[in-house]
Amino acid sequence: MQRTIATFMVAASLASVAGAQTSPPTGIPAATTSPQAMPAFSLDAALGAAGMPAAAGTPSTSSINSGGATPGPDGSTQPALPSIGAATANVAAATAARRVAGLRPNPEFQTQVENIGGSGAYRGVRSSETTVGVALPLELGGKRPARVALATARLTRAQIQSKIARADLRLRVTQLYIEAAATERRSEVLAEQVGIANNAFRVSSERVKAGDVSPIEQQRADVLRINAQVAADSATRQAQAARTNLETLLNTVVTGPLDRAWFERIDGYGPQRPVDIEGTLALVAAQADVRTADAQVRVARSLRVPDLTVSAFARRLAATNDTAAVVGLSIPIPFFNNGSAFVAQSQAEQTQAQALRSLAVVDTRQQIASAQTEVANAAATARAAGGPGLAAAQEAARIARIGWSQGKFDQIALLDAERTLSQTRQTYVDALALYHDAQARLDRLTTPAPTISGDER
Repeated sequence: MQRTIATFMVAASLASVAGAQTSPPTGIPAATTSPQAMPAFSLDAALGAAGMPAAAGTPSTSSINSGGATPGPDGSTQPALPSIGAATANVAAATAARRVAGLRPNPEFQTQVENIGGSGAYRGVRSSETTVGVALPLELGGKRPARVALATARLTRAQIQSKIARADLRLRVTQLYIEAAATERRSEVLAEQVGIANNAFRVSSERVKAGDVSPIEQQRADVLRINAQVAADSATRQAQAARTNLETLLNTVVTGPLDRAWFERIDGYGPQRPVDIEGTLALVAAQADVRTADAQVRVARSLRVPDLTVSAFARRLAATNDTAAVVGLSIPIPFFNNGSAFVAQSQAEQTQAQALRSLAVVDTRQQIASAQTEVANAAATARAAGGPGLAAAQEAARIARIGWSQGKFDQIALLDAERTLSQTRQTYVDALALYHDAQARLDRLTTPAPTISGDER
């Protein structure tokens, strides 16, 4: 009688587990695919919290502040994150430097009194000569236009760097979101494995009590149950840490589950579209550095031309109470420093900038090719693991459970099938995470450079 009851309980338990395992055709556990009580916190919402526009090709699910700013405590706008604030301040500083570069030298007021406090006829101020006038420096050699060109090039570079900072922020937010979504999925997979292990331990205990199997099966199931619980607890902590990291970056609380539909979506088939690297941020930034170096050479050459100072004075002679005009010209003699060293330095920096630009072309092409390969490989792995691979693992686990319940398979075969199913699910999650991470890096590498006023690309 006891053996009959135990057999009935085994069959009922395994039937319930098999139903839970085989109900979804693909993807991760059925227990985690039920309708979510709370709306998902999407990637667009995360980007919006960071002041970024919605991801390309996806509808926005949150209100997104333009310009990367968020309302401050007093109602004013302030940068959403320090990196954006620093980049914005850098542009403001370069803009101010551009205005400074266009300013001309200030005139200089001069006055002097001669022939006072001497002896004889020059005692006191009876024979003093007072001179009052203005000196005006005149910049020669095109110094002012050269300064303006250099400041304009630096302003353009600062504007490009601001766009780079925003692209880097988008990548960082996306990667943290991917990590949080992946750890959340792993936690769900391992949580279901705990349920399977607990059920297997209970069934093994009943079969041992009925005398159908040896106690070693119960001990083996107990070890599996303990290990599954430890792994699930570790995955839960990792998921919480990943969510905390995302909240820290966004400086906001992330509520509700993350977007499962986005995480499990794999876009595109076939070869990658060609990329024009000349229009990417990396190449445009390198070209801006070349233009800045060119402008610096122009400034260095202009500095080799001495400036002329023109002065005009009125001199009063106290002895005769007469007034006379004094006109002066002054020009430095480039005896010790003729500016050639500065020109040589600027030309060397110009050569360096040109070489770095060529290196940036090679690096960008290599990085884009590597990212495209990683995207394709991860997508293929995810499609295989989440499609036929997962279906085969689920079917193998189902057959192993039925065979074990009927005494046709031993416990080792069942445990091996369950382990294979768990590994396949985790491989699927890992492949999805690798796919989205590679796609995010590829999007960052191929981000088109913005059109900037004064940019003569």
